[in-house]
Amino acid sequence: MSVAERRHDLIVIGAGPGGYVAAIRAAQLGLDVACIEREPALGGTCLRIGCIPSKALLEASERFAEAKHGLDAFGIRLSGVELDLARMLKRKDDTVRSLTAGIAGLFKKNRITRYAGSGSLLARGSVRVEAVDGVTELSAEHVLIATGSKVAPLAGVELDGDRIGTSTEALSFPEVPRHLVVIGAGFIGLELGSVWQRLGAKVTVLEYLPRILPGIDSEIASEAQRILSRQGLDIRPGSRVVSARRDGDGVVVNVEGAEPIACDRVLLAVGRLPNTDGLGLDKVGITLDERGRIPVDASWETRVPGIYAVGDVIAGPMLAHKASDEGVACVERIVKGYGHVNYGTIPGVCYTHPEIACVGKTEDELIEARVLYKKGSFPFMANGRAKALGSIDGRVKILAHAETDRVLGVHIVGPRAGELIAEAAAAMEFGASAEDLARTCHAHPTLAEAVKEAALAVDGRALHI
Repeated sequence: MSVAERRHDLIVIGAGPGGYVAAIRAAQLGLDVACIEREPALGGTCLRIGCIPSKALLEASERFAEAKHGLDAFGIRLSGVELDLARMLKRKDDTVRSLTAGIAGLFKKNRITRYAGSGSLLARGSVRVEAVDGVTELSAEHVLIATGSKVAPLAGVELDGDRIGTSTEALSFPEVPRHLVVIGAGFIGLELGSVWQRLGAKVTVLEYLPRILPGIDSEIASEAQRILSRQGLDIRPGSRVVSARRDGDGVVVNVEGAEPIACDRVLLAVGRLPNTDGLGLDKVGITLDERGRIPVDASWETRVPGIYAVGDVIAGPMLAHKASDEGVACVERIVKGYGHVNYGTIPGVCYTHPEIACVGKTEDELIEARVLYKKGSFPFMANGRAKALGSIDGRVKILAHAETDRVLGVHIVGPRAGELIAEAAAAMEFGASAEDLARTCHAHPTLAEAVKEAALAVDGRALHI
C-alpha cells in the first residue's frame, strides 16, 4: 500500500463541535489546517446522531402533542390529527444533512483540507490517516485531538442495534413503540423518552440513583420529575437494572428487587465515555487518567509538547458548546498566546417540555462547600407571558453570595429555559450581582421577567408574588 506524505501547520483529529470549530478558527488565524474525520459527514456525534436530530424530533413531537391535546384551551379545535412518522423522521434527517453540508461549505471557504479516514498518532507531530483508498502520513507542528465520546455500556444489557439500542437507534425507530424502557434518567434518556411518549408510547424510565438528572440542582430536578410524571412518563428512581435481553420480538428487562418488565424496545442512556480507541496515544507516551480521559494543562496541551486535546476526551462536562469554546481557546493560545474558557459559566440544558437549564453552582454544592448564600425563586405561573403561552410549570431559582451578592448559580425549569439561561451565563461571566439583574430593565411581557423577579426575590422584594 502506497503512503502519501503531506505537511500542515495544524492537524485536527475529529470533526465534531470541538474539532471543526477549532479548525475554522485556526484557519481564520492564518494556519494551514488539516482535519481528519472517519465518518462521511462532518459535525460529529452531536450533529449527526445527537444534539441536532434529537432536537428536531423534540420539536416535532411537541407540536404533534400540542395539536392533538393542547390547543383546545386556546379556542382551536382540531380533529383527525394523525402522525406521519416517516415524514417526521425525514425532516429530522433533512435538517442534519443541511447542517453537515454547511460545515463542508465552511471548510471549503476557510481552505481546510479534509481527510476522510481514521487518524492515529505515529510520533510527536506525525499522524497516520487510514482510508479505504490508502494511507496518508501527515506532519505538523501542532496536533489537536477532538474525537468526542461513545455510549457507555451497562453490564447485563445486550445491545443488538435494534430492540435494545442506544440514542442512535432511538432517533430512528421505524414505528412508535408500544412500551419503551429507558435506562438512565439523564438528559438523553429524558429527552428521547419524552419524544416517544408524546407520539404515543408507554415509557418507563429506570434510574439507578435515587433522583433524576444527577448534577442538576436537586430542588429543580425534583420539580422537573413531578412535571414529567404528570405528562405520563413512568419514572422509577432507585432502580438497578440487572439485565436486558431480547425475547422474540420483544425485550425482558430485569430490575433488582422488582418484577421483570416486558417491553418491545429498550434505550440505554447511562452516559458516555471518552473516545480514545485507536489514537496511538501509547506511541507518544500519553497515559489516560482513571476515567479514560486525556490529561491536559491549562492550555489544553498534553504531556507531549505540541499535542493538544479538547472536548469529551478531557475532563469536564460532555457538552458540545464546551468543546467548541475549548477548541477556539486552544488554537488562539497556539497562535496568539492567550485563550480562556470560564468553566464556571458553562450552561447545561435538557430539552424536555418544559426545558431544564442551569449555570454555575447548585444549592447542594454550596451547602457541601459551606458557602454562605441567599436565594430567590419565582414561579412561571405568576409570569404574564407564561400565562399567555399556556406554559406555567416551573420556576427560576437564583443563588447569590450572602455577603457580596454575586450570582453563584441560576437554575430554571420552565418554558424556553435554554434561551433564558444565556442571560444568567452572561451576567455571571461579568461578575454580576443579583442586584444587577434585578435593576436591569426587562421587556414586558416576556418570560425573562421571571429572571428579574427571581433576582428581586433574592433580597425578598419580588413584586408579583
